[in-house]
Amino acid sequence: MARKSYQEKLTELREDILYMSEVVMERMRMGLDALEQKDDALAREVIEGDGEINRMYLDLEQDCIELLALQQPVASDLRFIAASFKIITDLERIADLAVNLGDYTLNAKEDLFPDVDVQEMGDLTLAMIEDAMMAYDTEDTDACRELADRDDDLDHFAERASEIVVRDLIERELESPAEVEALLQDVSRLLLTIRDLERVGDHAVNIAARTLYMVENDDELIY
Repeated sequence: MARKSYQEKLTELREDILYMSEVVMERMRMGLDALEQKDDALAREVIEGDGEINRMYLDLEQDCIELLALQQPVASDLRFIAASFKIITDLERIADLAVNLGDYTLNAKEDLFPDVDVQEMGDLTLAMIEDAMMAYDTEDTDACRELADRDDDLDHFAERASEIVVRDLIERELESPAEVEALLQDVSRLLLTIRDLERVGDHAVNIAARTLYMVENDDELIY
């Protein structure tokens, strides 16, 4: 591979990863919309589309391996490829969490907790992914550090939402075992949704952490 071709491969890798992130964010939005609208068809579309994300991941993984094996990159190029390899793993896992939203939609009965704004939390996580990928594209280290602070806010949001669900559960008066069983299923679904959205935020921070390492050789956000 000529040097020019090698640099083109690096550029192509970045562009392909950015495209993968766009598809993943679209699936997250679809999963959130399916959950809000109780749209089973949209939920199934998210679930069935997971194979496409997995294929993207495997193709990009192979590209990273070939660049490492054939070129033996050093310094900044090595960090770029290593960070990119980690970032596609986070994107693939975010896509898996979008599939979870599809599954929750198919199992949901009714929305019993209007005080918990899942859509607002979803919007926060999508913004974090978008900003993390923008930081990766532009190598913006300030944005990487700022994302870590925003994750603390998301964690507090998730904690408050979980507390609302638990408090509401305690205060409800239920008359039959069937009502209890139905409510517990909805509570479990909602708590899992909150947990999964919090994990999406964690993956966004992981992307920012790898970008910071890629640009500055700084591992302060890697955990």
